[in-house]
Amino acid sequence: MLSVAPALDVPRPDYAHDWALVDVETSGLVPRRDRILSVAVLTFGPDGTQTGEFSTLVNPGCDPGPVHVHGLTPERLAGAPTFDQVAERVGALLRDRVLVAHNAQFDYDFLAHEFARARLHLPVAQRLCTLALNRRVEPPTDDLSLASLAAHYGVPQTRAHDALDDTRVLAGIFRASLTEAARLDLPLPLVPCPPRQDPQFAPNPPKTPCAFRNPGRLEPGGPLVQGMKIAITGETTTARAELVGRSVGAGLNMMASVSRHTSVLVTNEAASASAKARRAAAEGVPVLDEDTFLRLLEDVRPGTPHVKQSPAPPAAAPAELPAPEPLPVPATAAVTTPPSAPATAAVAAPRRRRVLVLGGTHEAASAARVRIVERGWAAALNLSASVTDVVLLSGGETDRRMARITALELPVHAPDWLGAPPAPETVAAPARTGTAGAVLPRGGVVDLPTLPSNGRWHLGASWARQSDCEIDVVAFVLDEDEQVSCDGDFVFYGAPESPDGAVRLLCDGPTEQSVTVDLTVLPPAVRRVAIAAAIDGAAVFGDIGAVQITLAPGSDAPVTAQATLDAATSERTLLLAELYRRGPLWRFRAVGQGYDQGLEDLVRGYGVEVK
Repeated sequence: MLSVAPALDVPRPDYAHDWALVDVETSGLVPRRDRILSVAVLTFGPDGTQTGEFSTLVNPGCDPGPVHVHGLTPERLAGAPTFDQVAERVGALLRDRVLVAHNAQFDYDFLAHEFARARLHLPVAQRLCTLALNRRVEPPTDDLSLASLAAHYGVPQTRAHDALDDTRVLAGIFRASLTEAARLDLPLPLVPCPPRQDPQFAPNPPKTPCAFRNPGRLEPGGPLVQGMKIAITGETTTARAELVGRSVGAGLNMMASVSRHTSVLVTNEAASASAKARRAAAEGVPVLDEDTFLRLLEDVRPGTPHVKQSPAPPAAAPAELPAPEPLPVPATAAVTTPPSAPATAAVAAPRRRRVLVLGGTHEAASAARVRIVERGWAAALNLSASVTDVVLLSGGETDRRMARITALELPVHAPDWLGAPPAPETVAAPARTGTAGAVLPRGGVVDLPTLPSNGRWHLGASWARQSDCEIDVVAFVLDEDEQVSCDGDFVFYGAPESPDGAVRLLCDGPTEQSVTVDLTVLPPAVRRVAIAAAIDGAAVFGDIGAVQITLAPGSDAPVTAQATLDAATSERTLLLAELYRRGPLWRFRAVGQGYDQGLEDLVRGYGVEVK
């Protein structure tokens, strides 16, 4: 049996926790719908000594899903206990311990839903993701899958997708990862639990996607046209559900809020003081009473269908926000690529330097990172095993990481090193053996490769640890008008999944969050998914420093593209990146556009009703 004993030889008291290492095999990927088929828990004390072990198959009472992956047939599961019969045993092992798993939010969410179905509380206060931990360590592996990390750390793996064996493998990987993190003096990415949402949440039933493009506003005396955006406010004689159902059936796009793209507002209260009515008046949106709307509903004219591969509109700022001031860019670094440029605005290399900048003002550090990217290298935000060089700006010698950098014997350079002619690459530190991904400047674009069976992309954002504020990553699912089609298409910490499950927010630690986007699930009306970050607190992004974004076809897959974004001084919200349609392709753009307004203004600009 694999154990992480003897005790870790790392003198870090913040690493000393009671741990519960967990793995679950499931019937699918959606916790609110799919079920746990097997679960394994290994417990360890702060000194690394194993203190307990439990594993069991679980009868889910449903189809077990991809048997070819986990090998758990209905016959094998038929005599197993149901989850509610083992929940108390599992809970006793988790209580007062930090839950550890590879892609920990996945395991945590499945456990939270199973405990909720059993009408029990999941007794976990913190979790740690070994995937997030190794994203910080950055070991020289092709990817960060359990198999790749096991091979790198020398941990034997005998039965992949067996919960107990995967948990034993996880124990070896966890011990090695902790040792490496301690060598780099990295804080652990502990995440408070439970998530900021009731574990019994289930997104609302998906809104029926409208199949037609928005033809614009209702003309005076004119007919309704399929695709028109309709909002309703106030009491109606016809039951609201029936009115909405008839409208959807006629091909209209029913909206939960009003924006300048709304075709008509339906209300029986001409002097209504509702938020929708006030917004309609401010935007000049036509208003109809219910009877008139019902008469027009009897003869809705044909609209223009969405075409799945139709071209995407050029990138634009949220319609309701004033045009932002351009971000200041150092004169030595022209880094933006216009949206119309060919989709190869990236510098790709299978092996490159990764340079950490220490010290300097925000503007000086930003300029240095721009020069790093111009040379085809990658800019690092934190010390990791992949950092090959350090550039020391004014004051950088007092950075707490310098002692560790000196111990690791990393090359330290003066700022003028970035302006010197490129020398032959002699990178001493290990580099990943796979492709390191395209390095994008701000505004850089890449076409996404066509994936034969999986359209799920993982967009990660990370930043330096903050002590006086929190950063929230959000996503907007947008139509051709750059508007959400319903409030559920605004994905944030309080509603971390779009109604159709295509876009989901994940919290991987205090310095990183990510968004998964399944392009195969998005309806044809969706033209863009915008990813933004907002500061909760008095700080601005000038205080935060750079934000690093990555794009990969999976949470543990090799990076396809990456960028380091430096906002200026006063921004409180920052558009990080976007996935958007362009002809037959989806594209990824590193945006890096900041706004002084807070999140509420950004949200309104995309058509979300703020209550």
